[in-house]
Amino acid sequence: MRLAFMGTPEFSVDILQSLVNGGHDVVAVYCQPPSRSGRGKKERPSPVQSLAERLNITVHCPKSLKSDEEQHKFDALELDAAIVVAYGLLLPKAILDAPKYGCLNIHASLLPRWRGAAPIHRAIMAGDEESGINVMLMEQGLDTGPVILERKCKILPDDTTDRLHNKLKDLGAAAILPALKGYVSGELTPMPQAQAGVTYAHKIDKQEAKIDWAKSAKDLRNHIHGLSPFPGAYSMVGDIRIKMLQAEVTEGHGKAGSLIAHPMTIACGNGQAVNIIKAQRAGKGPMTAEELHRGLQLSLGTIFS
Repeated sequence: MRLAFMGTPEFSVDILQSLVNGGHDVVAVYCQPPSRSGRGKKERPSPVQSLAERLNITVHCPKSLKSDEEQHKFDALELDAAIVVAYGLLLPKAILDAPKYGCLNIHASLLPRWRGAAPIHRAIMAGDEESGINVMLMEQGLDTGPVILERKCKILPDDTTDRLHNKLKDLGAAAILPALKGYVSGELTPMPQAQAGVTYAHKIDKQEAKIDWAKSAKDLRNHIHGLSPFPGAYSMVGDIRIKMLQAEVTEGHGKAGSLIAHPMTIACGNGQAVNIIKAQRAGKGPMTAEELHRGLQLSLGTIFS
């Protein structure tokens, strides 16, 4: 099939590669413009752009698709379909309607739960026990389109956003070829989403990252894992900021936020505690709790605020 691929971050890379490996003719890749970072603020292409350039696929990085010019350019590609995975721009109706079979989106949740921008973070933060990907036919609403194919996976107690991201990325790469083939052949019929159970995965606000040690141990673990590795749930010890990256529920009693055992067992608000397994100080890389303890030498009773 003659396709365009629209995606930007690492999550999208393997799906683009899967389409190419499957023999499809990807004639154009759309992604967000390169960011500027590092010394000299050099342009840094997105992971999808980097792959597309290695594959010698034409890359487009418009800031918007609302103009007649961009819409005519897209229409002129004469596409069978467009595959959209974490692209980052809203698609106007003219774009959605241009390909023969429409635009198919891979979304990292079990719709209608967690429509929106941060479904992986929100699923873990909410304590969901299951996640997955949905391949859906796009329409103008936010992640409201009918679902062509669904693949599920368990969320384990030690899953962070980074780990679940990788699981779902692999599911998406494996699902796109059968979803596309089944939809075009008529073997798979897009099914409308349920009206009940709709939730929205709003963007993560940095203010959410501050840890409230009065919460239950399970809620704290989910909060820490849902924000790991970015932006990172954090707490302060004096003027030292520490991101907590991995934790487990354990037994323990003490004032909420106090260090009750070495290397880093911290009391919570429900008569339980969490063991911090991995953490990160400002300006340093991730480290184990033992490594952090050797550096800080915190005494029992130290308060994390």
